[in-house]
Order: sequence, then C-alpha cells, then structure tokens
Amino acid sequence: MTSGERGAHAPSTDAAAALLAGLVARGVRHLVVSPGSRSQALALVAAELERAGLVRLHVRIDERVAGFTALGIGRETGIPAAVICTSGTAVANLLPAALEAHHSGIPLLLLTADRPPELRGIGANQTTRQLGLFRSAARYEADLPVPEVADPDASDPQTAAFDDVAATALAAACGEGSRPAGPVHLNVPLREPLAGAAPDWLVERATRAVPAEGLVDEDASGALYQGGGGIGVADVAPEPEVSFLLEPGPRTIVVAGADAGPAAEELAHHAGLPLVAEIVSGARFGRHIVHAYRALLREPELGGRVERVVVFGHPTLSREVARLLGRDDVEVIAVRGPGEPVNLNGATHSVDAVRVAGVADRQWLGEWMRASRAAAVDLSPPAPDADGLSSAVPHERLGAINAEVEVMRAPVDRAALVDALWRATWPHDRLVFGSSRLVRVADELLGGKKVSVHANRGLAGIDGTIATATGVALASQDAERPGVTRVLLGDLAFLHDVGALLLPPGEPEPRLQVVVGNDGGGTIFDGLEVAGVAAADAMERVQFTPQSVRLEQLALAYGWEYHRVTTRVALDQALTSPTGGRQLIEVPLDR
Repeated sequence: MTSGERGAHAPSTDAAAALLAGLVARGVRHLVVSPGSRSQALALVAAELERAGLVRLHVRIDERVAGFTALGIGRETGIPAAVICTSGTAVANLLPAALEAHHSGIPLLLLTADRPPELRGIGANQTTRQLGLFRSAARYEADLPVPEVADPDASDPQTAAFDDVAATALAAACGEGSRPAGPVHLNVPLREPLAGAAPDWLVERATRAVPAEGLVDEDASGALYQGGGGIGVADVAPEPEVSFLLEPGPRTIVVAGADAGPAAEELAHHAGLPLVAEIVSGARFGRHIVHAYRALLREPELGGRVERVVVFGHPTLSREVARLLGRDDVEVIAVRGPGEPVNLNGATHSVDAVRVAGVADRQWLGEWMRASRAAAVDLSPPAPDADGLSSAVPHERLGAINAEVEVMRAPVDRAALVDALWRATWPHDRLVFGSSRLVRVADELLGGKKVSVHANRGLAGIDGTIATATGVALASQDAERPGVTRVLLGDLAFLHDVGALLLPPGEPEPRLQVVVGNDGGGTIFDGLEVAGVAAADAMERVQFTPQSVRLEQLALAYGWEYHRVTTRVALDQALTSPTGGRQLIEVPLDR
C-alpha cells in the first residue's frame, strides 16, 4: 500500500521514521512496543519495519514487562532493543529495567512519547516531567525537538537531525568511549496529528549501510584478560587505559561474580589460581573451579590466608566473598566489566585488564584443589543395583526393586531441583536465575559446567524475571538457533512478574520453561537476621508473606502448558521432554 493510499504525511510519523530507521540501519533488530495514543507514530513505524522484515517486534501491554523483555534481549545479544511507550505513568514503569540495565551494564534504548512543552506543567492529561526520570542511570538523555514539518522526500534538516540522534543514542547505549553500556532515554514530544502515512523512504533509510559504532564485534585473542568475557590483543586491539601485571608472590584467588564471563576462568587457568565462581558468573567451569567455596573461605588456612583477589563481574551471592573483598589486608584488583565498579574495601585497584607475568604458587593452588575435591557434593541419584535386580535370590531382587521404587518416589527438595535443572541445560540452552532462595542453593551446591547463564544481579531485585527470560529466549532463537531457555525462580518472584506470561497471538513463541520452586512464601527470610529478631506472627505477616495461588489456573489462563512435579524422575522428564513453546513447571517445596 502506498503512502498516498494510506493518507497524508504527518510530522510526527516522519520524525519517528527517521529516528527508528536510524537505529535499524545501525544494527538494532528488536523493538518492544507498549500501545498508547501519544506514541502511535513510533508504534506504527515499528509495525512497518516489521512488515518489511527488518526487525522483530514484540508487543506488551505492561511497560514494566516491556522494559525487562528488552533488557533480556540486550543481555543475550549485547545489542540494545528499543522500548516504545506513551507518556505519563507508562514512562515511570520503565524505571526498574533502566536501573538494572545501569547497574549491570546492559544496553537499552527507551523511546518515550510526550506532550509538547506548552502542555507540560499546566494540568494537561497524562503529562508529567518525563525528562530526568532516568537521569541517575542514563548514559545519555535528550528531550527531542517537536517535529514541525512533514518530510515526504527526506530532504528536511529535521530528518537528518533525528538520524544523528539515533547514532548518538546507540553509541552511548553500547558504551561509547570509556563509559560502560547502559540505558539511554530519548523523550519524543509530539503534537497532533499524532500519526500519518509512513514515508516512502523508510525502508531505504533503514537498510542503508551505516557504520555501527559500539556494535562491531571483532574476534581477538591474546594475553589480556578483560571484564565481561572479552579478550584483547595488544597488537590488534587498542591498549586498555589501565592494565595490571599479575606477578607471582601474594597468595591470590580469582573471584567471578555475575556477568564475569569466561575471561575469569581463562585467567585462573593460565595463571594457576583457584577460581571462586558464582553460579551466575558464566565462569563456573574448568580445572581450577573451587567447590563449596563459602565454607572454604571461612577456613583460616585457606580463606584466612588470601592476600590478593582478582575480581571479574559483580559478586553478590555470598557474605563470605563480600567479607573477603572488604578486608583491608587484602589487595583487590577489580577488572572493569559491563556493570558498576566493585570497591568494597575502599582501596581496590580498578583496571581494564590483567596481564600474567608467570605461574602462581602451585602449592597454594594444590591446597585449594584438595579441599575443593573433599568438599564437593555429589547430587546424583544412586545408581541401580544391577546385581540385585538380576539376582536369583528373591529377597535380594526384591530389595533392589524396592530401592529403585524409593528413588523414583523420592520427593524433590531444593538440592535435587537445582541439580536437575543444571544437568538438563547444555551449551546451546540458556539458564536464567531469579533472585530467590534457589539461586543461593545452586551457588552453594552445583559443580562446574560451561553453559550460558543470565541473572539480574545488578540490583538483585525479584521484579522482571520472567520478562527478562522471555527476552533472552526470543533473542537466542534468532536465525532459528536451537536450544531452550529455562528460568528458575521462587513463587514470590514468579507472582511479582506474572503479567509477563501474557504474550500476544501471532508472535513467535519463545522456547521457555519457567520452573517455580513453590514453598508458599518468601523462605529466603528464614536464613536472614530478621528471623532471629522478629516475633513469629510478624515474621509470617510481613516477611514470609504466605501465598496459596493456584499456579495451574494462571498457566491455563495465559495459555501455557503446565506440569506439577513432585519426584526427581518426573522433574527430569519434564525438563528434558521436547518442547516447542511455553511451559510452566511447578515444584512444591517444604518451607
């Protein structure tokens, strides 16, 4: 359909076309839209770009869900998705995702429609002061000029100006210069008419070749170990601003927190150092991984003798690591990654990369590895008694059969749940951990395995977990790549984001398994100080916050396949059975 058949041109639509075409031409491939009146020009242009096959469009009625969906896409791809919403409270609902993007260093573009300046501050409907809402987190923000003229042939300076803004915003979101990646806010004021025909030049401008600063992904390898999983080479990549020469001497360990990436494991391997890797780090694999690290850090002969720590990522899951990094007698070298810098002792060296001068103390490494092997937990179900099952002696055979039945009927506890999920996940899959008690159980018990792990640990909030996992799943399925995304979370984190279960008909379904460990409330508080000081009734009322929601009814209402599993055998079957869409797996747990 031509623009003439669809109606007259409007300044709002032509400006929206210039802005979105500028983003798409530079590599943005996912747009997330929450419907609204003031944002209709942006939304309709997004629909045109989808129709042309240039973007994947995701429509969400809840702006908070939209924000976290875009966050998950940025987490998986490293390229920002653009969120489009209307004015007023819609904008405020993007703040949780923006804060998580800021603290985790995830690229994110927020395009918020607004009333023109003359309607602000005079009581106009659905109007508030939107510019500045994200100021503490935004890498870049701008209140764009109100489009004044239609531009059917892309000759007006307005079109070039909006294209320039797209370039600036994208570079800032992806981490321009020395700043880490993060959220960018473009406030787009629009006057009526709020929409018109899409300009004929939209697709041409969206497909033109434009250098994508911040989106270039060049392969490199070498001796510089940098945060966020990147490895640079001195004679290929620019020299980092600050690098640290790691020389033998001080008793050293490597700590990998959230989003550390494989560089932490590579450094530990090549330098001969023990590796303390959180389950959400993406570095829990390799020969030097330390099992049961929390207990070992508490031991005076191991944790008490640490003199130097190299930190990748953002450690958040254990108090033992926090205490270690806060000690004034420990030298801490924090490798700058995508998120907020770590400096718990006030004297941390913040560096861009670490150079290895030689192999560390082998005796020190040996002490950690022997203690690690002794502390490792085997969560495997007991193997069948083959001799007993084939025995001709009736009571021996019956005993072996009864033992097998007991294994099959054994209820699932938290340890079995995290173990089953870990075993079911492979390199082509994705695993997302919610900020629930279960992620700490997984961190304490699980062994090493090289899989793709995501978690919103920038602020460690429970909000947006399902939406983030949905974004991860959708992005990981680009180009028809295989794999399943599994998200493990508690019942309160699930209920907090239950609106993310709603997906519109017609959009590709994510291959997504949402696994809910349902213990009827916030049992994470049972292990915190509050459990020792609160009265039982107050603890129950305002901390544990019991719930008795029927998750099966929610799943059916939102069109999800539902499974309730109570045994390890049933759980293994549910996790590994072929799935082509959305599954909700409920696992009842004792408090």
